[in-house]
Amino acid sequence: MTARRPIIGVFDSGFGGLTVLKALLEVIPDADYAYFGDTARLPYGSKSVDTVARYAVEAAHYLESHGAQLLVIACNTATALALDRITQAAHVPVVGVVEPGAETAAAATKNRKIVVIGTEATISSHAYRKALEMRGLEAREKACPLLVPLVEEGWVEHGVTEQVARIYLGEAFADGFADADVLVLGCTHYPLLKPLLHRVAPSHVNIVDSAESTARTVAGHLQELLPPAGNPKDERRAVARLKFFATDSVEKFRRLGQRFLGHEIADVLHVDLKE
Repeated sequence: MTARRPIIGVFDSGFGGLTVLKALLEVIPDADYAYFGDTARLPYGSKSVDTVARYAVEAAHYLESHGAQLLVIACNTATALALDRITQAAHVPVVGVVEPGAETAAAATKNRKIVVIGTEATISSHAYRKALEMRGLEAREKACPLLVPLVEEGWVEHGVTEQVARIYLGEAFADGFADADVLVLGCTHYPLLKPLLHRVAPSHVNIVDSAESTARTVAGHLQELLPPAGNPKDERRAVARLKFFATDSVEKFRRLGQRFLGHEIADVLHVDLKE
């Protein structure tokens, strides 16, 4: 009998979580994945904590119904506002994106001063600042609301995007934070901007990608779910099985999603979660 590969469920309010899925595929190729993008109800940042929690729990239960054995909340807003509620409601282990990013930042800094950039909702929650301060670090948070629409427009190397990023980072690293040596990307859209941000950020700064940090954390949690290595009866496919679910246009999900995932997205199932 062939050993079943574990199924990892990945949830986001839209497309950005596909950067987390991309990192997961690189770090954990011996798993299958189900991705849920709640594209009909984004953005989450303008919604209440109770609403975000309800939406996220609905998505978590949907992914569990499709066999997910571990859930990754690849949404900074949902992680920041509702991780505890999601964890309590889920029947499988849950990993968010904030703690892994904070842990990696703590390991990377030498002078214990960190800059975090993210959306208005994530920054307003102070989730990263709290996680970093719990580790004895000093944190400066900076909301960068224009970056998400620029990324979704495909302007990841556009001069306008570079100018906007320079202004944001100039403000973030001012007033006593010029010597901060780590920049945390607290939004799953921002990994697409890493080459640009490397040019714009001060040269001494190490960039921490929460998507990559989360993938490594999930890998640590997953050992008990993976088939034992070397068993000839194990299922060892070269390519993971990917299922995609979206609550809005599947065509838009395919078109925008491939920018984040890095390759074509074939099959997307439309899901209508009733209010």
